[in-house]
Amino acid sequence: MPLGIVIRRSPGVTLWAKWAWKAVAVLPGAAPADWRPLREDEGACEFHAATLPLELHRADAEAYMQGLTASPPSVYVVMRTGAGARPELTLVTASPFEAQDYADTGEDQVEKVEMPAGLVAWVRDFTLAHFKEEEFRKRRRDRTRTDLEEDGVGDARIPQMTDVYRAPVKARKERLQ
Repeated sequence: MPLGIVIRRSPGVTLWAKWAWKAVAVLPGAAPADWRPLREDEGACEFHAATLPLELHRADAEAYMQGLTASPPSVYVVMRTGAGARPELTLVTASPFEAQDYADTGEDQVEKVEMPAGLVAWVRDFTLAHFKEEEFRKRRRDRTRTDLEEDGVGDARIPQMTDVYRAPVKARKERLQ
């Protein structure tokens, strides 16, 4: 589904950043746009910055279910610093797990935007059709004893002067060489 991304540009609060950019809304089914101004008020301006596809995948149904149970249900807009003053819009996703992956890099700005009601219904229908809750299986403990063997002790390939398993004659030969 194509989602129009509305970005708000407001004056920066520091000397180093002239503008602060924030994703504030999404427009489901929007036409293509290229930074078309929507509204201006007291130094701040909202743009229909771009229209990106929201793709849903069956494998991510668990993540979508997690996002739908959040209050409020949200989509996530991933932005990067662009070549000019404006940010480059990279991705829009309904998966909080994918958004977290982008946020962990530290290079991208991830904005949480509330989903409109129609988009919530669309994502919920997809998720309920493909979500299968995995049953919990307790992991069985391995019964092999790993404490019976010490690595390197008695191994002739590992030179050790304090190896109690080494013959004294062999240790003297190594010291002489």
